[in-house]
Amino acid sequence: MLDLVLQAFQILFSPEHFPFLIMGVLLGLVIGVFPGLGGIAGLSLLLPFIYGMDEVSALATLVGLVAVIPTSATFTSVLMGIPGSSSSQATVLDGFALAKKGEASRALAAAFTSSLFGGLFGAIILTFFVQIARPMILLFGSAELFMLAIFGLSMVGSLSGKSITKGVIACGLGLVIGSIGAAPATGEYRMVFGLDYLYDGIPLVIIALSIFAFPEISELFRKDSAIAEGAKLSKGGWMNGIKDVFKNKWLALRCSGIGTIVGAIPGMGGSVVDWIAYGHVVQSSKDKSNFGKGDIRGVIAPESANNAKEGGALMPTLLFGIPGSGSMAVFLGGMVLIGIEAGPSMVTKNIDLTYTIIWSLAVANVLGAGLSLFLAGPISQLTRIKFSLLAPFMIMVISFAAFQATKDIIDLWVFLVFGILGIFMKRFGWSRPAFLIGFVLSTQAESYLNMSVQFYSWKMFLRPGVIIISILTLISIYYSRKGSVDENEELIAQGLKKELKLMPQIIFAGTIAFFIILALWDSFKQSFLGGIFPIIILVGMIPCFIALFYVYLKNKQDRPEIFDAEQVAEPGTFKSPWYEPILWVGGLYILSMIIGFVPSIILFFIFFFTFKAEASWLKTAILTAAGVILLLTFSHFLNLELPQGLR
Repeated sequence: MLDLVLQAFQILFSPEHFPFLIMGVLLGLVIGVFPGLGGIAGLSLLLPFIYGMDEVSALATLVGLVAVIPTSATFTSVLMGIPGSSSSQATVLDGFALAKKGEASRALAAAFTSSLFGGLFGAIILTFFVQIARPMILLFGSAELFMLAIFGLSMVGSLSGKSITKGVIACGLGLVIGSIGAAPATGEYRMVFGLDYLYDGIPLVIIALSIFAFPEISELFRKDSAIAEGAKLSKGGWMNGIKDVFKNKWLALRCSGIGTIVGAIPGMGGSVVDWIAYGHVVQSSKDKSNFGKGDIRGVIAPESANNAKEGGALMPTLLFGIPGSGSMAVFLGGMVLIGIEAGPSMVTKNIDLTYTIIWSLAVANVLGAGLSLFLAGPISQLTRIKFSLLAPFMIMVISFAAFQATKDIIDLWVFLVFGILGIFMKRFGWSRPAFLIGFVLSTQAESYLNMSVQFYSWKMFLRPGVIIISILTLISIYYSRKGSVDENEELIAQGLKKELKLMPQIIFAGTIAFFIILALWDSFKQSFLGGIFPIIILVGMIPCFIALFYVYLKNKQDRPEIFDAEQVAEPGTFKSPWYEPILWVGGLYILSMIIGFVPSIILFFIFFFTFKAEASWLKTAILTAAGVILLLTFSHFLNLELPQGLR
């Protein structure tokens, strides 16, 4: 095996391979920084360009891109609270909180060092286990995959905040919304309510951006202050971030292992691995009080896992031609395009090519993490800029990213609707991470449950793998409630000292309950296989609603279910009403439907900088030109579409 590894190194640093690997890394950094594009979109955009390239060069470009996107996606997650990709969602919780404290460079350095650690760990595991991984992967059938989805859902307890009732309802709501569209078993359309857009379900990128990014942007918008307002940027923060990783090296090692294992399981993918790692660090920590408020361990855990999962996802992709994640599905398509056939031959006659891919992945991680670390300090200065000057750019970016989901103007309105939902979930202390976990795992849980019932009947619960994962799930549930993460823990502590108005909270909970009733009514109209999954979830949510409304109606002010961040906040915290950001964004989308996105962005920038930011005409002109040039350049070179308006 040593000879094969050395041969792979020779190919790796050859003139036909290494420069193209660097090019792939640079492309990955650019694409990853742009929220919402992620691995799937980024790789898809690259495929037309590699057509016709020689095998070695094209493969190097592909590997460089797939290795670095999870790393560079961390920039927006930490600096702006916007998930850069599906695998950097959990990083937002503590990474953005650290940025608000002026420790953005520390959070970024810890994230990139963890990513490097995880990427190298995944490559090492692949190197030594690629030839024995085949029988291990084959042990996972649909029953084991279903239990893994349940294991992921068991993390909800750790991420529910102080109110487990609201956390469970939020998770159930995510599961139900994730069930919108065609039923996996029967193809029946559920909860579409006559809207063609909902036939394929709601894209993950829209949900992630709206639930996490829009509420944070709205809050900063209303405060009209810099992200790190009142906090000094820590000097030498990037070095402290590196030290943090070494201080928590065993955590990084454990989470890298989690990432590799989850990545190697076909169908689980990167959308959940960061949440599993985050749930693990919360459950295994003695002091949980700082999670969600800027605990560096909350950055190290998901970032170690999300890069390690790329190495794990390569196992089923190379050995069976079964993609381990969405990005690996596109990677597999790229391999076919350049004439490489995945399968058992990759560990026999093409083993040298396999090792070339593995070590290209490792070197790309080193290059990507090194470049990102170099940029961490300067880019963290963005957190000191007054937010009214950043807001139009952030709104433009997330709107542009949301539109790429299906290239339909309705993408923008769905984003706004769920953005409003995210605002109220944050305001009333409903767990947004629990909601997102439910949404992400909905399709997998239902699909694998249907297959398991048909293949194994009730005997699925007697399979050794299912029993082992069930025990782990019970342990996870037990440790979940020994301490919990709460994005608003300090505010809740303050809120319990004052009388809060209940009507806004009751209206919000009542609106969700009304949707649940509609969903239940729709589910009973489906066939048994088409409706049983959402029915079980919806019926299971009813006791939680009863418990919640009992607390509301009894006006039990000493319970964490009663919480309103708007009323708890100090007077003068918010300089504009909660609906003002919604009006600005809604106005942009209305204009986009009529005259197109680019003219609308120009008008949006001019009006915003003039009336909201009160900038001079010169500054307004410069910033507007910069925003439009950025948008047009990016859309042109990556061949992305923009809303065109009426024609």
